[in-house]
Amino acid sequence: MTPRFDAIGLVVSDMAASVAFYRRLGFPFPEGAEREPHAEAAPPGGVRLLLDTEDTVRSFHPGWRPPVGGGRTSLALACDGPGEVDAVYEELVGAGYHGELKPWDAFWGQRYAVVHDPDGNGVDLFAPLPAAQ
Repeated sequence: MTPRFDAIGLVVSDMAASVAFYRRLGFPFPEGAEREPHAEAAPPGGVRLLLDTEDTVRSFHPGWRPPVGGGRTSLALACDGPGEVDAVYEELVGAGYHGELKPWDAFWGQRYAVVHDPDGNGVDLFAPLPAAQ
């Protein structure tokens, strides 16, 4: 028997803000998820995103405290092309989310950008660059 990768879980300080952010990125959270202490979305691709409020985590792990500082967790989302990286980045920054790294053509062959979710977790947006002629 081998465990299989199934989900990524994030502890969030504001469920409604987090659900709204990830819905903008296409995660299909059910209606009403923003009012729950635990929410799950299963986008195409087979890996679920699980969100739990800090109070929920404390209920089963009383000594838990939120980490100090950011940059420990990031999600990477593949885009259909370089233009989509730019468009999604601009849409999120225009909606008030923090743009950590503006879209750029990375030396490893991708259009790449980073935005932060409401808790400061990085969300990497990437797409392959067209092959050089």
